Amino acid sequence: MTDIKSLPQVLYVEDNADSRALVRRLLAGEFVVLEAADPLSGIELARDTQPDIVLLDINLPNMTGVDVAIRLRSILPPKTPIVGVTADITDETRARALAAGFTGFLNKPIEVDSFEEQIRAFLGGKREVLKDAETHLRAYQSEVVERLETRVRELTDSLQRNTYLQKQNQHIIEALRRRQKLLEAGARVSHAVTSILDLDELLRSTADIICTEFEFYYSGIFLLSEDGQRLELHAGHGAPGEAMLKDGFALPVDVNSMSGRAFLERKAQIALDVEGEASRFRNPYLPQTRSEMALPLVFKGQALGVLTVQSAELNAFAEEDITALQSLADQIANAIHNAQLLRKLELANRELVRSKTFEAIATATGEAIHWVGNKAAPVPGSVRRVREDLLNLLAAFHSVLTETCISTESNPLYGVARNVFEEAEQAGIDFAAVSGKLRQKTPKQLMALVSLESILEDLQIIENSAKTILSIKEDLIGPARQRNPRAFSLSEELTHMLENMALPKGVVTTDFTPDLPLVYGDPRQIEQVFNNLVKNAWEAMDGQPDPHIHISLKRDANPSFLLTCVRDNGPGIPPEIQDKIWMTFFTTKSGKGGTGLGLSACMEMVRQNEGKIWLESEPGKGAAFFVLLPVAQ
Repeated sequence: MTDIKSLPQVLYVEDNADSRALVRRLLAGEFVVLEAADPLSGIELARDTQPDIVLLDINLPNMTGVDVAIRLRSILPPKTPIVGVTADITDETRARALAAGFTGFLNKPIEVDSFEEQIRAFLGGKREVLKDAETHLRAYQSEVVERLETRVRELTDSLQRNTYLQKQNQHIIEALRRRQKLLEAGARVSHAVTSILDLDELLRSTADIICTEFEFYYSGIFLLSEDGQRLELHAGHGAPGEAMLKDGFALPVDVNSMSGRAFLERKAQIALDVEGEASRFRNPYLPQTRSEMALPLVFKGQALGVLTVQSAELNAFAEEDITALQSLADQIANAIHNAQLLRKLELANRELVRSKTFEAIATATGEAIHWVGNKAAPVPGSVRRVREDLLNLLAAFHSVLTETCISTESNPLYGVARNVFEEAEQAGIDFAAVSGKLRQKTPKQLMALVSLESILEDLQIIENSAKTILSIKEDLIGPARQRNPRAFSLSEELTHMLENMALPKGVVTTDFTPDLPLVYGDPRQIEQVFNNLVKNAWEAMDGQPDPHIHISLKRDANPSFLLTCVRDNGPGIPPEIQDKIWMTFFTTKSGKGGTGLGLSACMEMVRQNEGKIWLESEPGKGAAFFVLLPVAQ
């Protein structure tokens, strides 16, 4: 058995697998065949194994066979045969290969019958001789230099490209890091703002958090005004923000400011150098601004306001800043919308509780007044009878005491007097005891105790009080009992009411939108509501040098209602009593005849007509009462 270690080693460097398989099969058993599929692997394998002969394809990828041969000559013993295996048999190719260090050549396709013999011949010392080798070597070296120059040029270009790409990658990495920082800060801001439901606190915190997290000079939040004409500042960071809020800072909704343009176009506006931005508003509160960004706050297509972000650095914003901050602005808009909904819900709930409370009070008061009124109803009649009986009794005593021409017993009125005394005794009145007490009084005291004027005055007080109770009952319950709802023109009803009130000329002005639809309700009740409101406004301006009442009527934002406003220029209603004025018997006209039933009755009648009434007032700026009534369907 042949020892494998004693067999010659053949290294075959060939990129074609079929060719390698053929050589392996032809030399099996007689040689140890080493294989490499590419030049670099072949060089490494040659260094590690030091083969006895190298078979080398001249046309290899990445490196030519000639280049590989030169490299192999530097790592193998000088006498190691390097045989080219190639189909390229031109004289020029053979000459260059032999000049570079090849020992000889084997043609492709390989001659199967003589291949092993050819290999042994090269191992035995066979060499192909090149004439004029020096010339061919110089030609090859020149070619190598040209290839080297080309390679150096390619490497230089590649290096330049790599340097450029490295810089680009660095920019991208820096941009990604900044974006990551923005997103992380945005997440922290989002977490903070979405956990705050109070609108004022939400806006304040958002402006401060943005500046803290993003390291900006200033941040502010504008919201659209109720009339839709202005962007009103609701939150601003730092001392500039406080100053602007104190001064009620606002911007018109137009293209003359970045915030106005962002609102109108629903698109972020950015100025990397504000000095070059012609349409930017120069804000005197923010003199250090060098870069500015305005982002619309949009919720489901509806613009709510604008987030403005400003930096003291030039070119402070990049495209990724716009993306990150716009995402944040969208979340802020969502949080603002939720806070506004919560505020509206709280106001609606407060109004509902208030309305139901006043309704319950009015109902309970109405029931109490109804009961008291029923009890007071007989009082005026009884007072009249007492007054008549007293006068008759006095006339009888006057006749008995003054008509001396007739004897006492024969006076027809004497029997009346005696009958009174008998009824008194039967009722348990002890005249003797009462007379005894009266004799102890002085004449002056007797005149004060026994006074017809005092008796008649007390009877008048009783009668007036009873009538007041009955009048209150009628004011509170009467209109509800006599309701007759129908469709009618509210403007005509108000005009007719004002003519009947006959207030001084010029005191009342009106502004009624023409061609308004009819309202549905009880005209008598609604006229009484507005009569009370105008009367209260007139009385509230007592002593006012230039009293004025303005009544407006228009279609409400909800087209199913008409909105009427009765506004005066009186002293206004203090905030602490604005809820109390709707309560039964509460009055500010102490000593001036007020019963405290007017506004409570107004609220009840408006409620019965499926409407709503409310007050807006500031001390010193007059009062405005708003009445919402349904349109006739």
